[in-house]
Amino acid sequence: MASQATYLDWNATAPLRPEAVAAVTAALSDGGNPSSVHRAGRAARQRVERARRSVAALVGAAAEGVVFTSGGTEANHLALFGSGRERILVSAVEHSSVLQAAPEAERLPVDCNGMVDVGGLEAMLRANPRPALISIMLANNETGVIQPIAALAAAAHAHGALLHCDAVQAAGKMPLDVAALGVDLMSVSAHKLGGPPGIGALVLAPGSEVAAQQRGGGQERGRRAGTENLPGITGFAAAAEAAGADLAAYDRVLALRDRLEIFARDAVPEAMVIGACVTRLPNTTALALPGVAAATQVIGLDLDGVMVSAGAACSSGKVGPSHVLAAMGLPPHIIGSTIRVSLGWSTTEDDITHFLEAWTRLARRVQRSARAGRAA
Repeated sequence: MASQATYLDWNATAPLRPEAVAAVTAALSDGGNPSSVHRAGRAARQRVERARRSVAALVGAAAEGVVFTSGGTEANHLALFGSGRERILVSAVEHSSVLQAAPEAERLPVDCNGMVDVGGLEAMLRANPRPALISIMLANNETGVIQPIAALAAAAHAHGALLHCDAVQAAGKMPLDVAALGVDLMSVSAHKLGGPPGIGALVLAPGSEVAAQQRGGGQERGRRAGTENLPGITGFAAAAEAAGADLAAYDRVLALRDRLEIFARDAVPEAMVIGACVTRLPNTTALALPGVAAATQVIGLDLDGVMVSAGAACSSGKVGPSHVLAAMGLPPHIIGSTIRVSLGWSTTEDDITHFLEAWTRLARRVQRSARAGRAA
């Protein structure tokens, strides 16, 4: 096993920020139920409401619109089923927490770059006037491709529809503003931006509302029952504040990502970067190495001390064909050979060099083996 460890799977989960560790530790030490009326309860309530303001500030929203949940998956479910809309449309490249939650939803196709067509959405809405909820992610978790959410939201509203935006991958990596994007509902999650796992939020734009799907108490203004996860919430807030203050770090991350892609394609000309000709998150590369299975690359790189993934890290370690790449119309040999390399605020030049050396060795080793097999 390699002695150097390089973590390039930030889209799966980001390392916990020191600010979040401190906030979680303090909340665990102090205790208190935010619903209690004694001094410990009041102090806990103050922490929750301060955290609500911090998370709202990260996405340019009003604090009263923030509903804390157990993560991005629950936030997506609350948006899909709490909106009161019977007709649901989702893009074909959504996270599985949307696609599997609403398997009967109408699918919005994407083009070869993974982009939803505004005109196509309008045509589907014109064809059926029933009030609808549309769910389209801001940035794809596998390719980093950024959707034209403001234009899609305008089209939705012109036909009386609501737009829910899964911004889990985008939050903390690019500036966000609920009003500027025009979305009605937005999902975010702490562990993608350096907060603890198990905490997220659904953010409601002014005038939007959801019916609680988890009942049993009046927490979260009646929108989500259950004692608030105070350590998670305060850790989320600390990470949100740090991420918001550190957005400029992603200019450096973008330069590292671009270097990775340039050198990878120079070293192995047949390699492909998926979605390279459209706007993407600054930290994400979907890199195809035709002829080398994604699982082989992930395992080989791990043995060399480099941690990446094959698509989304949400299937209990299972590596299977990507529905995102399939929806983009990519051929099976590309789909099966694509890995996701995702960077973060502490990624270094040495990390990129380590990846490139390990990945290039792997590619050349497989190419030599293939040539030897053909010659035999």
